[in-house]
Amino acid sequence: MLAGKKILLGISGGIAAYKTAFLVRLLIKAGAEVKVILTESAVDFVTPLTLATLSKNPVHLDFIKEEDGTLDWDNHVDLGLWADLMLIAPATANTLSKMAHGTCDNLLLATYLSAKCPVYVAPAMDLDMYRHPSTVESLAKLESFGNVIIPAASGELASGLSGEGRMEEPEKILDFINDHLKKGLPLEKKKVVITAGPTYEAIDPVRFIGNHSSGLMGIELAERAAALGAEVTLVLGPSHLNVRDNTIHVLRITSADEMYTAAMEAYDDADVVIAAAAVADYKPKKAAEQKIKKKDDEFALELVRNRDILLELGNRKKKQFLLGFALETENELANALQKLKKKNLDAIVLNSLKDEGAGFGGGTNKITFIDKNSSIKSFEVKTKADVALDIWNEILSRMHA
Repeated sequence: MLAGKKILLGISGGIAAYKTAFLVRLLIKAGAEVKVILTESAVDFVTPLTLATLSKNPVHLDFIKEEDGTLDWDNHVDLGLWADLMLIAPATANTLSKMAHGTCDNLLLATYLSAKCPVYVAPAMDLDMYRHPSTVESLAKLESFGNVIIPAASGELASGLSGEGRMEEPEKILDFINDHLKKGLPLEKKKVVITAGPTYEAIDPVRFIGNHSSGLMGIELAERAAALGAEVTLVLGPSHLNVRDNTIHVLRITSADEMYTAAMEAYDDADVVIAAAAVADYKPKKAAEQKIKKKDDEFALELVRNRDILLELGNRKKKQFLLGFALETENELANALQKLKKKNLDAIVLNSLKDEGAGFGGGTNKITFIDKNSSIKSFEVKTKADVALDIWNEILSRMHA
């Protein structure tokens, strides 16, 4: 949910500010671009250099900034307009009160008042301060402005007391924001399972049968599903690629048997299943335990069929929307329609290796989307990220029909 988002992190002066180094790191890992504003007192708890290094952006401290020996204005309006969302963590009782009453005596508050984006607030203070009527009133007022409050956690406090008032842990702050951003999205509360990449079928400890699939198409489909609010499980064969969205549950597998097991275990609870993997049809009848030595001019390898994962998914289908892929080199449409019917699919995506820009290994694809009613829609060559968007648009239009 946070990939590509511009996040403005405001840090006020409380001991919980030490957690913001971890928070910035998690936001960056989630794919966000982060800029940080520190209040004057926050500098006593966490250094600008630490946050600038982690965020890869200069830290903003005051209305006046010095650059190359000259003084300039640090434009709070530009900062507020830059952000896709603003997070104030920790938000002390002092800062909460100022936000609630429109006090504007530092760069953080001026930026907050200028922001047009959603604002998330993570309070942090001692338990009596957190329960004080003035703090309760400030939080209620901020919520009435449309700000989103991330409730403080309970636990040991800096004062030695134990109770409510701890700033929520960085991981849970990200979970809270992710869950909040998913509300109202098309795939909210939906579970999506996607298979992607090749499978490698062992011949011996160093050799295998495989194919040229990189897994990129399936990864893009998983990223798009997560951005649409889904809980995503990606069963990924051997690939050098990684997902950017850390909310996606990635199951790394090697062989078709391992993919079969992982897909079946995730299938029953799934709402949408996309079989984008290039699964090997055959595997060696028996993999050698030791490396096979070169001896004769000819070498015979006995193969047996792998279990057909997509056929089994189709046979077990109940509530799931099941989408398959067909990569063809001849009689493309006829073969795709036959596969669609035989495997009890709701739709199939056809690729032809005859089409320039389609197939394995590249960053683009050219598809034809065919549903179980034989509705056929062809698309031009696009990046695989854009193809993923087209595929999800087609799926959603049928799920919500």
